[in-house]
Amino acid sequence: MPDFSKSFSLPLPVARAILHPMFRFAMHSRLPFTLQRALLDAGSVLQTLPGGTRVDRMRLGGRPAERVTAAGATGSGAVLYLHGGGYTIGSPATHRSLAAHLARDIGCAVHVPDYRLAPEHPCPAALDDAEAAFLELVSTGLAPEHIAVSGDSAGGGLALALAQRLRDRHDIRPAALGLIAPWADPNELPGRARDLVINTPWSRMCAAAYLGDGDPLDSGYAPLLGDLRGLPDIYVQVDAGELLHDQCVRLVDALRAAEVPVRFSVTRGLWHVSQLQASLVEPAAAAARELAEFLGESLQPAQIRSIG
Repeated sequence: MPDFSKSFSLPLPVARAILHPMFRFAMHSRLPFTLQRALLDAGSVLQTLPGGTRVDRMRLGGRPAERVTAAGATGSGAVLYLHGGGYTIGSPATHRSLAAHLARDIGCAVHVPDYRLAPEHPCPAALDDAEAAFLELVSTGLAPEHIAVSGDSAGGGLALALAQRLRDRHDIRPAALGLIAPWADPNELPGRARDLVINTPWSRMCAAAYLGDGDPLDSGYAPLLGDLRGLPDIYVQVDAGELLHDQCVRLVDALRAAEVPVRFSVTRGLWHVSQLQASLVEPAAAAARELAEFLGESLQPAQIRSIG
């Protein structure tokens, strides 16, 4: 598929005008999750892949997954990418373009597992699947410090919960966490009704579906409420206009209080997980490149990272 990202970019007002009604219709609390999933999977074809991208379907941690690589990639590490979607929607298809941009810019494989979704599979099913995926990558010979974990929205919260579980159960930690607008505490009520992508009735429905009969204070569900000490370097990206902006600020403050090395960047004028539209909007592509740079640096040998 041709790479349009270097020659084509929608103006931000045009992109917002196109995306707003799409998300408002597809992510609606009155639509069954099965229909939401189908609509978003169908719409993902608009998000093109960089030229030379290879997508291999595989099994990872007992679940279907995609391994996304770029032509000429030579990196020896890997990224485990956990897609967003409120734990109820989303798939490797919806996040294939972003995974491909990361794979190209990092130079290593990006693995996107199709973890189980709520309400059919409430918490901790997604976390169990993420843990199994990471451990299977380790079983192939990759050291934990050569595997970075990234994710957006619910996938960002899942990445944080995964790092806590790996620390507590296995005494290992990933190379780094790259979190795009992480939903780290589904208990928290947004301060307003909606942003361009997310609306409060839909997010509350997703939170309830994922929680099921579980404990809302469990760190597997709300990792922001858990122990943050001893986690790897973390990069948090968010836009100032998102419903999750304030929660991300709260997370970053908590990480710093726990003495976790953290980088935080806030865009303005974009939208929730705009990085998914990296092939369509240059500022979104720039944010994705910054994330890739951080993840790529974390996967370099220690002696290279220390130069300078």
